[in-house]
Amino acid sequence: MRAAGIAALLAAAALAVPSSAGEARFGPADLARLADVAEPDFSPDGEWIVYSVTTTNAEADKPQADLWRVRYDGSALEPLTHTPEADETRPQWSPDGRSIAFLADRDGADAPKQVWLLPAFGGEARRLTDFPGGVEDYAWAPDGRRLAVIAWDPERPAGAPKPHVPPPIVTERYQFKEDMTGYLGARRKHLYVVDVASGRAELLTPGAHDEQLPVWSPDGRTIAYVTKRGADPDRHTNFDLYLIEPRAGAPERQLTRFEGADLDPYWETRPAWSPDGRRIAYLQGGVDHWLYYAPWQLAVVEVDSGATTLPAPIDRCFTKPHWTPDGRSLYVLIEDSRVTHLARVGWPDGRVTPLTAGARFDVDIAVARNGRVVLLGGDDAHPYELAAVERRGLRRLTAHNDWLAAYRLAPVEDISFRSADGTRIDGFLVRPLDYQPGRRYPTILRLHGGPVYQFSHEFMPDWQAYAAAGFVVIAANPRGSSGRGFDFARAIYADWGRLDVQDVLAAVDHAVASGVADPARLGVGGHSYGGILTNYVIATDSRFRAAVSGAGSADALAMYGHDEYTREVEIELGTPWQNAALYERLSYPFLHADRIATPTLYYCGELDFNVPCLGAEQMYQALRSRGVATQLVIYPAEYHTLTAPSHLRDRMERLLGWYRHFLLPAAVPAEDGLQGGN
Repeated sequence: MRAAGIAALLAAAALAVPSSAGEARFGPADLARLADVAEPDFSPDGEWIVYSVTTTNAEADKPQADLWRVRYDGSALEPLTHTPEADETRPQWSPDGRSIAFLADRDGADAPKQVWLLPAFGGEARRLTDFPGGVEDYAWAPDGRRLAVIAWDPERPAGAPKPHVPPPIVTERYQFKEDMTGYLGARRKHLYVVDVASGRAELLTPGAHDEQLPVWSPDGRTIAYVTKRGADPDRHTNFDLYLIEPRAGAPERQLTRFEGADLDPYWETRPAWSPDGRRIAYLQGGVDHWLYYAPWQLAVVEVDSGATTLPAPIDRCFTKPHWTPDGRSLYVLIEDSRVTHLARVGWPDGRVTPLTAGARFDVDIAVARNGRVVLLGGDDAHPYELAAVERRGLRRLTAHNDWLAAYRLAPVEDISFRSADGTRIDGFLVRPLDYQPGRRYPTILRLHGGPVYQFSHEFMPDWQAYAAAGFVVIAANPRGSSGRGFDFARAIYADWGRLDVQDVLAAVDHAVASGVADPARLGVGGHSYGGILTNYVIATDSRFRAAVSGAGSADALAMYGHDEYTREVEIELGTPWQNAALYERLSYPFLHADRIATPTLYYCGELDFNVPCLGAEQMYQALRSRGVATQLVIYPAEYHTLTAPSHLRDRMERLLGWYRHFLLPAAVPAEDGLQGGN
C-alpha cells in the first residue's frame, strides 16, 4: 500500500477505547488514580514488552513505580513487581531474553539505586551492581555478559561512616546546584563496564566531567555516550558524542564536533546505532547562543569519518530515533503545532512518512528486532498507554487508565486567533461540562512552562477538573512555544513578557469575543515559566480577578546565581553588570508591583533549585506589602515538580478554591485563609 494510503488509514483509526460516556466528574481526588505508563522495551524475539507503571502509594504518600509485561498480541498482561518500599524503573530485556534488568532502590529508603536482574518468567530478583554513589543509567552489551553503567562518585571515601552531622558543602563549580540533585561539588557521574557474572566494575572515563546515555555498538566492541568537555564543561551546552572501547585505560574518541548541543540529555533521547554499526542517529540542537530555542534536528553521524547529515532538515523538533532492522529508515517522533506524531524517515533520502495523525501526543517508541513497533501515546481523553503500530492503525496493548471511561470528560477544542500584531496563535478551549450556548462563564487562562514548550493534545487533569467545576479553560501557545519552528520560538529571546503577553491576552480576547468567557470573571495561572508569565500578565493587564503563580519568578537580578540557570541566563541575557538595563526591564512585575491589583496565590517547592521559592516569596511579599489579596504556599521536601500525592491533591483543591472564591463570589462562600488583605 502507498504511504499516503497508510497515513490516511492511521489518521482514521484511533485507539479502540470507550468514549467517556459516564457521569462521574474528574476532580482533585482522581489525581491519585492516574497511572503513568512509560519506558517500553521489547524482548529479543519481539513477543513481549516490558514497561514501567507509576501509581500512587497512598499509605506512604508517594508515587510508586513497578514493572509490567504484556505480549505483543495484547494477552498475558501482568505485573512483574509490587514493592511498596521501592521503585523499579528503566527495564531492559537481556539479549538472550531470559532476564530483565532494571534500576531499583530496594536496599532501603536511603540506599542509592542499583541495577537488579529479574528472571523473565519466574524467580527472585538479585542485585547486579554495588556503586556507593548509585546508578543513574545502564545498557546491556550485545553478548549479555557486560553492562555499560553510568554511576555517581561516592559521597565519601570507602569505609568511612556516615557522619551524624552533615559536613559543610564546599564547591568551586560554575554550576553549583541542580534541582533534585542538590548542591554540586566534586562528585561526577562516569561510565563503567560491569561484568554481569562477578559484578566487577571498571572505570572507563575518569575526570572532571559527566558521562550519560551509554549505548553499545552492535558488535559489542564500542560504547557511544554523551558528555561535555573543555576547560569548564559547566560553562557551555556543547554536548558531544564520544566513543570508547569497553576496557579500562582505553582512549576516548570524540565523534561529533558541532558547535552546539549534540544530544542534550534534557531531550530524553538515546543515541541509536544503525544495525550494521556504521552510523549513529541522534539529535542536534542549535549553537550555544540559541540554547533551547532552536529545534532539535534528527542527525546521523558516520562512525568512521565523523561526517554528520541531517536527513530531514525540517523546522520542527525530533525525538526518540530508532533504526528499522534493515537500516534503511528511522522511526522518529516529530512535533508540530499542538501535536507530536510518529513518522518514518528514509535513509539516506530523508523522505518523511507520517505513521500517526490527528489530535494526539506520542511520547516514546520501542522497535523489535523483527520490525514490530510499539508506541506510547495518548490524547485529550486518554493518558499515555501502549499500542502496537500496524498497517491498519494502532492496536492498544494496555489499559491502565480505563477507569476514566466512566467519567464525563470535557471535549478539548482547537482554536486559532490573531495577536495584536497579526501573528497567528494556536491554542485550546475547554468548555464547562454543563455548558449552555449563549451563556458566559468564569474563565481561566492557563500558561505553559518552558518557555520553549507547548500545550498539546494530551490528557490534562487540571483542565478537566476546572471544566468539571464550571470554568472555561483557555490554553494558548504564544511566541516562545515549540511546535511552530525556530523563528516562532526565538521571537521572545532575551525579551520575555512582551510578545508572549500580547499573545496570551489575545487568547482571552478571542474567548470573550466568542461569547464564551465572561470578561468580568477572568483568572490566569501557570507553573514554572507559566508562573513567570502569569506575573508578567497581571503586571500588564488589570482585568484578571484571580491569579495563581506556581514556581515562578519576577526579579531577574535576584534570580541570577540563585537558580540553576546561570549558564543559560548569561548566554541569553549577558551578566547583570554588563546588561543591568535588560535585567531591570525583564524584572518589571516585581519592580512595578504597584501596578498589580489581581488577588494572586503563589506556591513553590521548598527544595526547588530550578525556579527557587525566592521568586514566589518576593512577589507574595510585594503584594502583601501593598494590601493586595495574596497567599504563599510552600510544599515541604518538594522539588520543581511536586510528587507527593497529598501535595498534588492539595494544590488542585487550593487552586480551585482560589478561583472559586474570586470568580464565583456569589455562588461559593469564602473559605478560611482566602480573604487576603493585610
